[in-house]
Amino acid sequence: MASTADPERKEEEEAAAGEEEDTGAHVAPIVRLEEVAISTGEEDEEVILDLKAKLYRFDKDGNQWKERGAGTVKLLKHKETAKVRLVMRQSKTLKICANHLGLIVIPTMSVQEHAGNDKSCVWHAADFADGELKDELFCIRFQSVESKSMFDPAFEVYLVS
Repeated sequence: MASTADPERKEEEEAAAGEEEDTGAHVAPIVRLEEVAISTGEEDEEVILDLKAKLYRFDKDGNQWKERGAGTVKLLKHKETAKVRLVMRQSKTLKICANHLGLIVIPTMSVQEHAGNDKSCVWHAADFADGELKDELFCIRFQSVESKSMFDPAFEVYLVS
């Protein structure tokens, strides 16, 4: 059965529904947020290297690799002291999952390719993430072989030597 509704009336109702009615009311925010200056600790450092990767830590008790985080790994050189550190932050939260100063990397160890994976490498470093200073074995896996080939020499030059 066909509809007998007036097409002009239908258009008027649609136009009225599309317009917002101004009531003149003003709603104040419940909480006022002030702008806060955020310091990352990286302001006085220049970026030597910046790559995306996943970081793993070897759990000796469980005899397995445990993921520490996925994000960007950077080698940062301080502008005044010339000290270099490795900093890795998780992608979404920007939480630090690695922060190694060149002097804390164990000098007898160098970065080595992880057995069986040409996109990964391993190294030993002192770690304080669990509240106590321990020698840990870390593995980092890059998205490509090219990224790893950029990381290896930079790690050797800036952190180990």
